[in-house]
Amino acid sequence: MASRKERSVETEQALKDAAQRVFAERGYLNTKITDITTAAGRAAGSFYNHFASKEELLQALLADLAVAGDEQAEQPGHNPDFSDPDAVRFHIAGYWNFAKKNAVVLRAMGQAAIVNEDFARTLSRFGVDQRADIADHLDGLAAKGLQLPSGVDASLAMVFYLAQGILTGVEDGAVRLSDDEAIEGLTRFIYRGLTGRDY
Repeated sequence: MASRKERSVETEQALKDAAQRVFAERGYLNTKITDITTAAGRAAGSFYNHFASKEELLQALLADLAVAGDEQAEQPGHNPDFSDPDAVRFHIAGYWNFAKKNAVVLRAMGQAAIVNEDFARTLSRFGVDQRADIADHLDGLAAKGLQLPSGVDASLAMVFYLAQGILTGVEDGAVRLSDDEAIEGLTRFIYRGLTGRDY
């Protein structure tokens, strides 16, 4: 028989999983807490044993994404030297696959940021933290006589926004690319943008 703590962890995960399913069906803004508890097969009041609000649940999902992003850096083949095009490709592929896998949560975060200023600030800090985590990947460029298009944070923001914009276009059907074509094209474009070199 599961302990109270184990049941609590199980319920929290069930609520997170259910939230993602309901967000995918209805969108974050159209989802009510009772929709989540119903989809999780839990009593309506159980939600508040784990989360104070939908935004707090979304913050927990954001924390899960941060952990998953950290795990990406521990994968074999990780090379932090962005003067190497293979290192850029590794990171673009990692981001692309991560963003596709977590598209529902990422869309929900964008929707929440539109209507909740506190969450918008949380999401903005998350982006800053994610860029800071890989800022050192650009350290070797200056030593090789390469000049970034802008400051480190701004250059990385350009990388993330470009990759996310292309992914959104692919998901919406506005851009027709396979995953491999998108990763290769983004790698070439971003490598050239960061280093001024042809790939």
